[in-house]
Amino acid sequence: MPDRSAPIQVLNRITADTLALQRVLRAPAPDHAAALATPIADAQELAGTAMRLFHDLAEHTPHPSPAELLLLERIAQIAKAAQDAGAELGAAVARAVENRRRRAEALTGRVVLIGPSPQQFIESATDLLDRIPALHHAIARDRRTPPSPLTGRPR
Repeated sequence: MPDRSAPIQVLNRITADTLALQRVLRAPAPDHAAALATPIADAQELAGTAMRLFHDLAEHTPHPSPAELLLLERIAQIAKAAQDAGAELGAAVARAVENRRRRAEALTGRVVLIGPSPQQFIESATDLLDRIPALHHAIARDRRTPPSPLTGRPR
């Protein structure tokens, strides 16, 4: 297994980057889809970093203990949360462009927009990102709590 502090350092960076991304998403954004390009790339980068960490840890633990499997599971959940957030942001961009196109094509001043708004997709992405610091906290807590001799899981 690689250095035990290395995964925590990577998770600390992922969590810090997640919190920064959430601040960007919670701030009032300009009313155009291009403003979401960077947050989408950031979410994808978070997912990629988590998946590389997962891969590195899984590769170095051919016969993982229950505690190591729990760590791998939580890292996979972090990657999934970041990936899902990126998908929601992508949906926000698509909806914003669709709405803009509908307005441009409308013959009258009134346009009926259906489905979730871009802002609702952004809020969903922010909610998904909330899972990452919680999972990081759970991993840190598990590493401080010695495993039970019966189950190998933190007590």
